[in-house]
Amino acid sequence: MTGKGIAIRPQDGRVTAPFDGTVTLVAKSKHAIMLTSSSGIDILIHVGLNSVSLKGKFFDVKVVAGQEVKKGDLLLEFDMDGIQGAGIDLVTPVIVTNTPDYLDVVPVQVKG
Repeated sequence: MTGKGIAIRPQDGRVTAPFDGTVTLVAKSKHAIMLTSSSGIDILIHVGLNSVSLKGKFFDVKVVAGQEVKKGDLLLEFDMDGIQGAGIDLVTPVIVTNTPDYLDVVPVQVKG
């Protein structure tokens, strides 16, 4: 409903910036961050499914709205064991919220 994207199963409790850009929103419940790239792509990174119900518990946000970030900068840390222990699935959607501005969004598998 919010756009095309991918879902990631986190390997560690960290979210880093996928590109240079600006933090446009940090959810009050700390589970989601929106970014705008320097080229205009808007993304939503939403850690876990239904994680808003945790009301910020297990999340430590490292940025604020309006902050400029570089690719690789730490945005958020989260306690994977705590979140899973609360019954929350850690699948993390990464959505391009302005998908209509692009011809298509095509996921590419990167090894590394």
